[in-house]
Amino acid sequence: MHRLIVFCFSFALLASVKSVFPPPCDSEIYCNGSILHQVQTAKLFDDDKYFVDMKLKAKPDDVLLAFHNLSSKSPHFIVPPAKLREFLDAYFEKPGTEFDTWTPPDWHDKPKFLGRIADQKLRDWAGKIHNLWKPLGRKIRASVKDHPELYSQIYTPHPFVVPGGRFRELYYWDSYWVINGLLLSEMTDTAYGMIQNFLYLVNRYGFIPNGGRIYYERRSQPPFLTQMVESYYQVTKDKDFLRAALPALEKEYRFWMQNRSMAVTINGTKHVLNRYHVQVGLPRPESYTDDLELVEGLTEDRKEQVWMDLKAGAESGWDFTSRWYIDGDGRNNGTLRDTRTSQILPTDLNALLCLNEKTLASFHRILGDGDSAASYDQAAARRQGAMESVMWDAERGAWFDYNMMTHSKHSEFYPSNLAPVWAQCYSRPEMAEKAVQYLKGSGALQFPNGVPTSLRESGQQWDYPNAWPPSQHMLISGLSKLPSEDAKQLAFDLAQRWIKTNWLAYMKYDAMFEKYDVNGDGKPGGGGEYEVQLGFGWTNGVALQLLDQFGETLTARSGRVSSGLLLPLVISATLMLQ
Repeated sequence: MHRLIVFCFSFALLASVKSVFPPPCDSEIYCNGSILHQVQTAKLFDDDKYFVDMKLKAKPDDVLLAFHNLSSKSPHFIVPPAKLREFLDAYFEKPGTEFDTWTPPDWHDKPKFLGRIADQKLRDWAGKIHNLWKPLGRKIRASVKDHPELYSQIYTPHPFVVPGGRFRELYYWDSYWVINGLLLSEMTDTAYGMIQNFLYLVNRYGFIPNGGRIYYERRSQPPFLTQMVESYYQVTKDKDFLRAALPALEKEYRFWMQNRSMAVTINGTKHVLNRYHVQVGLPRPESYTDDLELVEGLTEDRKEQVWMDLKAGAESGWDFTSRWYIDGDGRNNGTLRDTRTSQILPTDLNALLCLNEKTLASFHRILGDGDSAASYDQAAARRQGAMESVMWDAERGAWFDYNMMTHSKHSEFYPSNLAPVWAQCYSRPEMAEKAVQYLKGSGALQFPNGVPTSLRESGQQWDYPNAWPPSQHMLISGLSKLPSEDAKQLAFDLAQRWIKTNWLAYMKYDAMFEKYDVNGDGKPGGGGEYEVQLGFGWTNGVALQLLDQFGETLTARSGRVSSGLLLPLVISATLMLQ
C-alpha cells in the first residue's frame, strides 16, 4: 500500500516532469520519483551523478516508506535540506562501494610496442600511460549480483577498465579505444573480459546501454561492439571466440535497424539510414537539475521533446553540441534547448554501421557462411548508396548530417563529415581525395593542438575549442589508409599535434584528460555540464595507438607542420579574418 501512496505523491509532485512514456527503469529511487526529485533539486552535491551512484543500505520498499513518513511530516511534503542529508546518511552509502579493489593480472611492465617508439621521452611517457590501466581497473562485487535492488550499478561478470573521474562504471563507446589500448599493452585477458561483458549486456537487454547504470537502460551509444570483436580477433585469430560472439553482434545490429532507423526518399528512391532516438520524456537522473532548469517556461510537450532529444544526444556520445541544434526555422542553429538529435541522420553513426555490416560479412566468410556474408555485403552496399544519395555533397567534397525536418544537409564543419573515409564506406577513390581537400579548406587545420569538434563556440563540450580523442583517431586513421602521400602526411601531422598536446598536458599536470583545448599547448578542454575529467580511458588508448602507428617518427619536441599544409592554413586564416 505504501508504494501506491508514494507513487501518487510522486505523481503530484512531479507534474512538471510527467511523461506519456514508460519510465527509464523500474527504480523509484534512481530513475524517477520523489526521492530523486527532492534530493537533486536540493543540490546537496556538486554533481547530480553522485546521488544516483549511491548504494542503498536497506531494501527499496523500506527506503521509500521511510521517505514517505519523513515527507508527510514536512510542509507541502518538501523535506528540508538538513533532513534530506540525515535521510541520505541513514539509508545510502557513498558511490564506489560496489567495487572490489582489483589490479589487472595480465598487466606487465614491458609490452613490445614500447620498443617501437623512437623518441626516448615519448617512450617513457607511453610507459606511464601503460601504467594507468591499473588504477582504472574495476571489479564489481558479488553483492551487486546477489542484491541488484540495492544498487544503480548494472552487474557484469568480468572486471573492466573505466574512463575515470566521475565515470565510475563501464561505458560503451569509450571501451573501443580502451580495448585497443589494452591489446597493445598485451592485456588480452582484460580486453576479452570487457568484450564478454558487452556480449552479456546484449543478451540481457537486446542492446548495450550507454553505461553500466540502470538509469542508462533506455539509451545506448555508438555501436562499436563489432569493431571491438574485430580488434580482438585480429590479435588472437580465435575462431571459436568469433563464432560464440556472432549471435550477439547480430542481435545488436537488429536492434539498431528495428529501433533506430528511418526511411528517407530522395528523387523518388527510398533509403533507410539510422539515427539516435530515445523515447523517454523525463530528465536524465544523472543530470537532473540541468535538465529541469533548461526547460523552464516551456510547454509540457516541448519539455518532453527536449528531454528525449537530450537523451538521444547522450546516446550519440556527443553530449552536447551545436551539431544537434535545429532552431524554429529548421536551421542548424540555436541553443541547447534547440537540441533535436532524433531529427538528424548522422554521418558517423551510418559510417560505423556500414563498417559493421562489412565486418559482419567478413566474420561470416571466415566461419564459412557465404550466404550470410553476401547478405551483409548487400546491406553495406545499400547503406553506402544511401549515404551517397542523402549525405554526400560532391561540390563541397564531404558527407553532411541530414536534417529530416527540412530535408536538407547541415553544412557546418564537424570531423564526423569525414567518418566515411575512416569506415572506407564510399564507392569511388576520388570521393576520399575530395574529402581531404575539403578538410584542408575547412579552417579546422589551423589549430596547433588538434582538430576541434566544430568551429562554433557554443559553450558545449563537443564544440570549439575542444578536441576529443575518438574524433582525432578516426580522422587520423582514415587519412592514413588513403593511398596518396598527401593524405598520409596529413595523418602524421595531425598525430604529431595530438601527441604533443597530450604529452605537454601530462608534463604539466601529471594526468591525461578526456578532452583538450586546440589553442593551448597542454591545456585541457572545458565547457558542458561538468568539469574536465582525469583518467582517461579512451585518451590513453588513442595515445598508445598513435604512438604505436607513428612511433618511429613522432617527437616530443614541437610538432612540425608539413609544407603541404602551409598554404591551406594561410588560406583558412585569411578567410576567417574577412
